[in-house]
Amino acid sequence: MPMPHGFAPDRLNRIGEVLKTRYVDSGALPGALTLVWRRGALAHQSLSGVIDLERGTPMRRDAIFRIYSMTKPITSVALLMLLEEGKIALDDPVHRYIPGFAPLGVFAGGNLANGFLTVPAARPMKVIDLMRHTSGLTYDFLTRTNLDAAYTKLGVAQPNTVGGLAAMIAQLEQLPLEFSPGEAWNYSVATDVLGYLVEKISGQGFADFVRGRILKPLGMTDTDFFVPADKLARFASCYYARAGKLLISDDGQKSTYAAPPKLESGGGGLAGTADDYLRFCRMLLGGGALAKEDGDTVRLLSPKTVALMTMNQLPGGREMTQMMPNTATFNESGYAGVGFGLGVGVTTDLAHTGLPGTVGEYSWGGAAGTYFFCDPKEDLAVVFMTQLLAAPERIRMRRDLRTLVYGAMSESSA
Repeated sequence: MPMPHGFAPDRLNRIGEVLKTRYVDSGALPGALTLVWRRGALAHQSLSGVIDLERGTPMRRDAIFRIYSMTKPITSVALLMLLEEGKIALDDPVHRYIPGFAPLGVFAGGNLANGFLTVPAARPMKVIDLMRHTSGLTYDFLTRTNLDAAYTKLGVAQPNTVGGLAAMIAQLEQLPLEFSPGEAWNYSVATDVLGYLVEKISGQGFADFVRGRILKPLGMTDTDFFVPADKLARFASCYYARAGKLLISDDGQKSTYAAPPKLESGGGGLAGTADDYLRFCRMLLGGGALAKEDGDTVRLLSPKTVALMTMNQLPGGREMTQMMPNTATFNESGYAGVGFGLGVGVTTDLAHTGLPGTVGEYSWGGAAGTYFFCDPKEDLAVVFMTQLLAAPERIRMRRDLRTLVYGAMSESSA
């Protein structure tokens, strides 16, 4: 019998079964929660494992997770809202808003202790470079270069940074770029800089803008930069793997997320529920608008802006893997065939991915294993939540999830 959402029921059931047996029951993940939305309705949900190994708290639909880099698309939407208001443009030089970025040179040697050697950048950094990670900035956790080490030493973009985003900008003004803007793709604190631009241009605190202009209108009531006391019972603990065991990284009941951070990270600061993030995905699938349960519709962006956000913006139509400085560079997709838009990875070549899917689908993930992908041609959104930092199986799990979801389809619109 045909299903309104275009999935075969027995195949949909495989999603929860495989995630449970291969990843949760084996001890690779503490727990997992998956939501699949298609054609205007929730087609599948599966929950397994726990939100807290120490207390044995079962996984629950309203559990709150650290979504880390899944914050990036939300920050990108915030900046694009200001773009639609005519307050900023993608080809604006960043130094128009941050004058201290104008003299930044490109790393040519040296270190933080003894000073850096630099050469002039081929061109100024533009706003679009921040949005697509071609800015020349980097991340401390990459640990490849002396510049990465300087980010670590200074604690660039850390939640406990006294002075918040302005203090982070002051740190970056003292460091060189890793490459000339536009010449490579490198995961970085660029989206945190976008958060600073939102703050400066809007005249509001970054978190206040996100809450008032995105989270509240969309009804994302359990998403924020901290978890209040009355919600801590739903906050999942976070783990890391070592020698085949899951060790606690951040206890959900004694978490640093229990208090507002000093720096509100646009690159990775939010925590929230799967249902909240699904509302954000539905807004993107709706061309910038979300149809709410009360019959009202809230619009954050125009369809044309969402289309711009979710198309490959890398120079020459290249893929991330083709623009990475070296093989040690990190990205959340983990495979070829994916370019990058304005805050999201975008599938450009299915044969290169080696996975079922659709050209034009967009996605991203977070450091603790969370992941989402949207397929506008199939009217499909998938949100996956867990809490395991740098999970060795993270990329394999995401590949399995995509294969299981597309393999469950009985009808295709693409």
